[in-house]
Amino acid sequence: MPDLIRHDGIHDDEWTLVSAPEEDQELTLPDGPALLPATVWKENRDQFAGRNDIGIWFDSHEEPEAFAEVIDDLPVIAVNFPKFTDGRGYSIARLLRERYGYKGELRAVGDVLLDQLFYMKRCGFDAYALRADKDISQAEHCLNVFSNTYQAAVDNKEPLFRRRKAEAAS
Repeated sequence: MPDLIRHDGIHDDEWTLVSAPEEDQELTLPDGPALLPATVWKENRDQFAGRNDIGIWFDSHEEPEAFAEVIDDLPVIAVNFPKFTDGRGYSIARLLRERYGYKGELRAVGDVLLDQLFYMKRCGFDAYALRADKDISQAEHCLNVFSNTYQAAVDNKEPLFRRRKAEAAS
């Protein structure tokens, strides 16, 4: 199984990313946990609702609003980065965490590079499937490449000036 980075280290990835079936084909589920395309899950919602071995993945052009009422039923949501220059996945992650309050695992898949990990973490991702040609042993360093941040984000709700003010007051 491919390796997966989480904030606590490298893990085996038990989840299989399933592609959308062709128009004349039926959906085939793998043995074990599966991440289905969001549109496929929605079309078969009654069949998959409430299952803890079925998650979804969004492509970068898809919007999570249509899943707002069922977001808490999904154990894992992945966001595809089709190429590293496509930043829409960062916005999807922030919407899922901040607007819709998603608490489950949020993972980045696709063209995920080491130098993106820190910024993905700030937007709410907590699992990362690196591109196959990247050195997974460097991931922990890349997640924590900066020791302090100025702006508020999903991973730290207060900007630096407020944190400093609170430290000075105590």
